[in-house]
Amino acid sequence: MDTSPAGFPVPHKKLTIDIKGVKTDLVICRYEDHFLVIVTQLGSMGTLLQARKEEGVSVHPTFNVSVIFGKRDEPMLLVCARQLIENISAAGSSRSLVLSLGLKDHSMGTVKAVVFAVIENRMW
Repeated sequence: MDTSPAGFPVPHKKLTIDIKGVKTDLVICRYEDHFLVIVTQLGSMGTLLQARKEEGVSVHPTFNVSVIFGKRDEPMLLVCARQLIENISAAGSSRSLVLSLGLKDHSMGTVKAVVFAVIENRMW
């Protein structure tokens, strides 16, 4: 795992993990108003999603997840973003999430492994 050098203005973590036998690169950055998480098995950005907690009068929080660009017909990518924004919110952070997923496999097992790895290395 590589963490931010002292001189770099954006705190981040960078690591490589194995998910179902596939090398997976993971970068987590903490900005002033959001988190950027890049997970790739392809060497490129992949589908870009945005997730945020909606403020309202309801006792139970509402979350909004949308595809900025990329695959719009992959529900597991939305599930991944929702799991992560719920975790961010539960930890007490109000920052939104920008998530890039470049995965070879969009199965439940892969998504669970991605969520687990990001939460294990979280910066919130």
